[in-house]
Amino acid sequence: MKIVITTNDFENIVLNNIPFEFEKGAFKTSINMPILTNDERHIIGICYKEKGNAEATKLGYEIVSGKTKEDRIGKWINFIEQNPNTMIYCFRGGSRSTIAQSWINEVAKKDIIKLEGGYKAFRNYLITSLEPENIKSKPLMLTGYTGSGKTILLNKLNNSIDLEGIANHRGSTFGHHVTAQPTQINFENNLAYEIIKHNNKRFKYMILEDESKNIGRSFIPTSLYSLFHGADLIFLESLMEERVDNILEDYVINGQKEFMASCNDKDLAIELWYEDMLKSMERVKSKLGGDRLKIVIDEFNKAYDIQKSNGSYDYNRVWIELFLHNYYDPMYKHSIEKGNRNIIFRGNKDEVTEYIKSLENN
Repeated sequence: MKIVITTNDFENIVLNNIPFEFEKGAFKTSINMPILTNDERHIIGICYKEKGNAEATKLGYEIVSGKTKEDRIGKWINFIEQNPNTMIYCFRGGSRSTIAQSWINEVAKKDIIKLEGGYKAFRNYLITSLEPENIKSKPLMLTGYTGSGKTILLNKLNNSIDLEGIANHRGSTFGHHVTAQPTQINFENNLAYEIIKHNNKRFKYMILEDESKNIGRSFIPTSLYSLFHGADLIFLESLMEERVDNILEDYVINGQKEFMASCNDKDLAIELWYEDMLKSMERVKSKLGGDRLKIVIDEFNKAYDIQKSNGSYDYNRVWIELFLHNYYDPMYKHSIEKGNRNIIFRGNKDEVTEYIKSLENN
């Protein structure tokens, strides 16, 4: 089997390695079904250092035997029966996946494909796909003021890649979600996965949101960021009212829903959202200025009190517009002017959508 395998081959993978390795980095849609637990691996590792490979291997067979072995093989076979395209791999494609492969064959009489070279080989393949010379389409960056609906538009296009979605972060002061961001390794793996799929569809253009190098704690690899940052811009124009509506929906209404989904107590969830928003506001105090921040926070507190009393979100529009006028818009305008970048088209969401489609169809 070749190391370079099309991404569709990885839609269902039984991840046959230890949880420690799984947590550091794994492939998109992979499932962790280890042959050794962390504790078992630790014990075998000590044996390997003290007595060598032969004794460590012997100990491994002793630990994973009897009912333990039967249960683990049973879980693998049940998963494979439900996911016939399953492949199996460990960190380097060595003994663990080979042993598991043979056990599955012995019990179920099934031949399951093992990834040659394991995680490490495919990880190298993914990293290579992030090099600019392996990007087959021309990047175009969608830009515009905060709240203009760039992500909404991107997700309606067939030839786009959502960097914020991959990073699980909205790329702003308030951009973090309740759920954690991926590790850097997994961010790169998943970004590569999307680029490979994009390449295979043979699009002329790759549409991305114009992001900074860091999206929360995730960062775009330097050479790839240089390619993206040097690309032409498409400017999405949007009225202030529409921008306020988008931010209200995303950061207030949906933001509260996220906290409610993670907390059984609705009132506590909204309180936690409120505290989280205040912390985010305080982080920009030096740039916004103490006096202006106080005005924003006062209006935010009013909105919070009104919602608690009658359930209405509407007063949040006041502090949102203040924040846009006093913080986001000046910062974005300065960034565009300083960057001296090439804007090839300006328009509203319908005009921008049609323009992008026309580029792809010409």
